[in-house]
Amino acid sequence: MVSARRAETRWVTRIIPLILGGCVGFTTYVVVKRVCVDFFISEQQQPGTAIAFLVLHFVFLISMLATYLRVFLVIQLDPGVTPLGPRASEQKAKAKGRSRRERDLEAANRYEARPDDNPDSPGLEEFYSKDVFVCETDGRPRWCSSCCNWKMDRAHHCSEIERCVKKMDHYCPWVGGIVAETSFKFFVQFTSFTAIHCAVVIVAAVICFQSKVRNDEGIDGVIIGALAVAALFGLFTFTMTATSIRYILVNLTTIDYLKSKNVVHQLAIRVPQGTRPSQSYNVITYPLPKSTDTTNPTLQTITTESSSPRDQLATRTFAIVKTEMGENPWNLGYYRNWKSVMGDNLIDWLLPIKGSPCAQYENGESFYEMGPLYQELRARFGLPDLSTGSGRVEMGERERQGTKHGMNGTRS
Repeated sequence: MVSARRAETRWVTRIIPLILGGCVGFTTYVVVKRVCVDFFISEQQQPGTAIAFLVLHFVFLISMLATYLRVFLVIQLDPGVTPLGPRASEQKAKAKGRSRRERDLEAANRYEARPDDNPDSPGLEEFYSKDVFVCETDGRPRWCSSCCNWKMDRAHHCSEIERCVKKMDHYCPWVGGIVAETSFKFFVQFTSFTAIHCAVVIVAAVICFQSKVRNDEGIDGVIIGALAVAALFGLFTFTMTATSIRYILVNLTTIDYLKSKNVVHQLAIRVPQGTRPSQSYNVITYPLPKSTDTTNPTLQTITTESSSPRDQLATRTFAIVKTEMGENPWNLGYYRNWKSVMGDNLIDWLLPIKGSPCAQYENGESFYEMGPLYQELRARFGLPDLSTGSGRVEMGERERQGTKHGMNGTRS
């Protein structure tokens, strides 16, 4: 379980669910007792209208509570954080015996670490085993100085929990913590059902209020209170729902969207071994050489003549290119973007059962499915196709040919 580093944030996160529970209990009492039973059934003799409101109220109430429970549990049990690096894990282990206040003070002055220059750095192979990943100018993946680890594509470091989070959207004390890759779908379902539930409460309260005013029965403060609570939460959750759906359709998170117009993504795109740098791009070859200066690994190559057959199979070369400002490599189109978060069918969209497909995405090409821009970048920079090369068969192609001919390990 990952918790906020600041004591005040932890307390707010614990208290807010109680406030939400109180508001839900209050509006439920008003709709069931004061509106449906006392007004529609006892005063107006309209049991059919009362039943209709009761059905709508409890259908969306149960849906709201189910989605809230789902998003809350996912945030507590599987928040989507990335692993800590060895140095950060060691620092965290040392801090376990200290008081909460001492840990909070240490987190405020977080442990900084420069990128790991070890060519065999833990986690580095996870990046260069892909065909494309986000990188720095030198061709290595981004580095998180707090987690002391390579930063996965689309991950952001959350200062509230002091961890890198996959597709982080925002920290939300209303649902118990960080909303990210694993919980964003359920968060959107929760805000959607809450907005609809609030609309049902508002309509029922307004009908009752107007009738009492017309009949000079006075103003019922309890009805006004329920109307105010429903309007406040309804407006808030409707805005959150509309905003979240907008981000889903363009495959962005809140953090991504805030800087989307000014961001330039730098990508390492796999090219055949032996590809030389050009005026448009530099190249880097993995695994990084151990005997050369690792502070500037670009333009370095590993020759197959000096490597073992196993190293030759694992050797990969990448071109380092940049997108234009504002381009999104992960934009799949509106419908595919929607399905990557919400699921493949209407049942997935409505019920908080299955997680987002993007959270289970596993592919040798990239950490997240790439949009048409990926192939466009290959053409834009004139990157050679992976099926070509300087007389060498790379790891993936060699394995496929070996399987086909029953000759794994032979040179082409």
